[in-house]
Amino acid sequence: MIMEEHWKLVYVIGILALGFAVKSNADGSISCGFPAIYNFGDSNSDTGGISATLNEILPPNGETFFGHPAGRASDGRLIIDFIAEGIKLPYLSAYMDSIGTNFRHGANFATGGSSVRPPGFSPFNLGIQISQFIQFKARTTTLYNQLSLNRRIPLSISNLPRPAEFSQALYTFDIGQNDLGHGFQTMSEKQVRDSIPDIVGELSKAIHILYKEGARFFWIHNTGPLGCLPYNVIYGKKPGNVDKNGCVKAQNEAAMEFNKQLKNKITWFCRSI
Repeated sequence: MIMEEHWKLVYVIGILALGFAVKSNADGSISCGFPAIYNFGDSNSDTGGISATLNEILPPNGETFFGHPAGRASDGRLIIDFIAEGIKLPYLSAYMDSIGTNFRHGANFATGGSSVRPPGFSPFNLGIQISQFIQFKARTTTLYNQLSLNRRIPLSISNLPRPAEFSQALYTFDIGQNDLGHGFQTMSEKQVRDSIPDIVGELSKAIHILYKEGARFFWIHNTGPLGCLPYNVIYGKKPGNVDKNGCVKAQNEAAMEFNKQLKNKITWFCRSI
């Protein structure tokens, strides 16, 4: 949906849905070109963060496309990789990876197991990821300006983001699944559903913080059918709690409620700024 001239947003319906955000050029034409992507999320879009910090991603992950483990909890590419390809940008380097990183066209703050709220399954909740981005933006901007003024410093600006491009970049979110998943392991079904407004509220706050930092283009995924994940189908099935597809009904219903409230919150947020 497109609201005011200074605000553009794509809300992706379904975790596997694809599309492209659009922006208006100075001449009034429309393009899908973004100079960078900054991503926040969990394992659905982690391109190496958790592998670099806590648990190395091992084979057979990565075998069908990269031919070797590539930091992704997947046999190949993730949706964020296809988004980068579609916008004709390189795959995102993980912010937490210190080896071979290139942040010229963005950075990935997503880490496997992350949630919107703590504790979740990972220490890198969304609040931490947003804090990392703010520090990243401040430090790279300072370093870029220093290097631009003093060519004698033995460092290169080739791998740094351009400060002016932070406001032109695409900011993507794919997170929330682990909040529900962790909730179903520690709370009743009612308590999980009652927690959704707070989860969605914290996600909205994160987007607002980025907006105040200058972000203007957002791509926000909803969550997928949690009750159809193999783990939940194997360990969460009980007599009478599965749907016609063999998925856990309560978990899928919670995912749909999360998506509904997320869409309503984002729509309200767009109209309020």
